[in-house]
Order: sequence, then structure tokens, then C-alpha cells
Amino acid sequence: PVTAGSIVVPYGHVIGNEKWRGSEVAQRLQGKVRLIFEDGLGLVDFHLSNRTCILLISEADLVAGDEYKRRLVRFRNASSLRGIVIVEKTQISNQYYSGVQKLVVLELGMVLLPVANQGEASQLIIQLVSFCVREQSRDRGTSPFLRRQRAQLAEPALLQAVQHIPGVGKTKALLLLQQFGSIHRLCNASTSELEQAVGQTAAQQVYTF
Repeated sequence: PVTAGSIVVPYGHVIGNEKWRGSEVAQRLQGKVRLIFEDGLGLVDFHLSNRTCILLISEADLVAGDEYKRRLVRFRNASSLRGIVIVEKTQISNQYYSGVQKLVVLELGMVLLPVANQGEASQLIIQLVSFCVREQSRDRGTSPFLRRQRAQLAEPALLQAVQHIPGVGKTKALLLLQQFGSIHRLCNASTSELEQAVGQTAAQQVYTF
């Protein structure tokens, strides 16, 4: 079960699944964020504030078989939390990456971020935590509607994911997110809808990807 849905994570904190205690990613997070380990996080590896959580797929998970796929599908079906999938894309696991990409982005409509190792994964988590803190301090006293809209358009993980599409830089990624709002809607867009946002050439590249 996704047991951590009721957990409220204070800004600047990360709640980590007990299984990552002593790992490289946990060691690199120590001192950069306030890391607390919990035993009952279920499917989730790291919980951030703002109802965001990380599912970390290691090189070993990819090589071991399909268990990670079942975990992602169970999470997607059982949770209303915003899940970001970080996957270790190495020389060994590279052959499995396109399968992960198809499942996570196209079938589940989640954000996928590749990293070279656990050190990069920890840097990404630290960036996401500091983003949550900045958003919270900036949004005090503003309209909740504007806050939701801004967080959705500017979320760095989402923006980064769209920029992985060939031929799409930061400007086009922003245009696509403003037009479609989510990875899921972007994946289901027709070429003519995409052309309205980024023009014919880029639209074809996005559609093919």
C-alpha cells in the first residue's frame, strides 16, 4: 500500500524509506536537507513537502527484472500524490531505459528523470526540496489559485522532463506546458495541436518522441 499519503512533510525536510539508510544517496543528502527515515513508506522511496514523492529505480532494480514496473503501476493506481521517477541510466542499465521511458511517461503519465548515479539522484532531490521551500516562502499571502497555477507551470522536474525531448529547449518546453499542463495531456496531443504551440518541425519531433 501507499502508506505515506497521510504524512505531512515540513518544508526543507525529506522523509526517506528505511531501506535507503546507509546508501550513497542518503549519505549525500545528510547535511544538505533534514533527512528522517521511516519504516512504513510502502511503495515510496523519498517523501518531499507539497505532496511530492520520489520513486527511485536503481541500476540493480532495472537489471533484476519487472518488479519495479509492478511497483510503479501500483503507486499510480493507489495514490493521488505527485510521483517523480528517478532512474539510474548507466552503461549497464541503458538497454532497459527505453522500456522504462515508455512505461513511466507514455503509459503512466508521470515525470521521469534519468541520472548517472546515486550522487546525481541526491543532487536532484536537494534541488526539488529547495524549490519547494522557495515556492512556499514566495507564495505566502497570495491567491491559492495563482499558487497552484504557478507551481504547475514552473515545476522544475516537469520542465526538465519535457526538455529531454529532442529539439525542445527551455522556451519550447514552457510553451508546451502552458498549452497542455501535464505530461499525460502532452503525450495524447495530436500533431496539429502541438503545431499551435511550437510550430511544425518541433511538433513532429515531439509527436515522434
